[in-house]
Amino acid sequence: MSSPVAFSATGVGGGNGGRPKLEHAYLQLHEPSADGSFAKPGPQLGKIEFQFNPKELSLSKSAAWTRSSARGNKKSGPPQYNGPQPSKLTLEMFFDASDTQDNSVVKRVEQLFACCVPTDSSFQQKKGSPPWVLFRWGGLTGFLAYISSVSVKYTLFTSGGLPVRATVSVTLEELAGDAPRQNPTSGGLVPQRVHTTVEGDSLQAIAYREYGNPARWRAVAEANGIDDPMRLRPGTVLLLPALAELTAAPADGAAREVIRA
Repeated sequence: MSSPVAFSATGVGGGNGGRPKLEHAYLQLHEPSADGSFAKPGPQLGKIEFQFNPKELSLSKSAAWTRSSARGNKKSGPPQYNGPQPSKLTLEMFFDASDTQDNSVVKRVEQLFACCVPTDSSFQQKKGSPPWVLFRWGGLTGFLAYISSVSVKYTLFTSGGLPVRATVSVTLEELAGDAPRQNPTSGGLVPQRVHTTVEGDSLQAIAYREYGNPARWRAVAEANGIDDPMRLRPGTVLLLPALAELTAAPADGAAREVIRA
């Protein structure tokens, strides 16, 4: 079972033994998937960058339980597991335009508020879904989520009343709990993480970082419909199934080879 936020080696550490490179956090926005499944987000809509990296991240995970008691029995029965609840990631974003005295703070806050309403594309299709969001910070990648709440506190204003400093609390809620064994729409593997490739990435290297076995690149290629692994372009969004999904996959053709590897 994957952690709600997982680390990868991408973008971590500094080159040539120097100081680590400063990486700015951002929220990567996507259109909802066309078929409504969680297997793959739609086209990228852009991103909302942090002006200052967060000081802390708050993660929460819970499960649904029920307890029953027999009539006349003063003691309740043992809790019964009813499934996981979506993970939640709460973070603060701090924006400051006190030096420029412009409306950049207001614009950033409006971007976040816009994530709490359906995208134009989903609204036109009468599906009414908000943007799908990934929190990214160097090698840190969050779960596929949506922004469930945005709360802003303006703390500094110009003489004309324009807000130039704000602290924003943002809550991201996981789109799904633990992924089912298969995507009910396509029958394919359901990913647990999403990875955006960078220059120099290869499927073998990604498989080694994610699963500890470079031979599992075939499963990554199959999950993403990649026919030519040698033409992996930077910026490609890859869906990475959980290791349990790989071992539970039907053992036919390439899948058997991956499991043996």
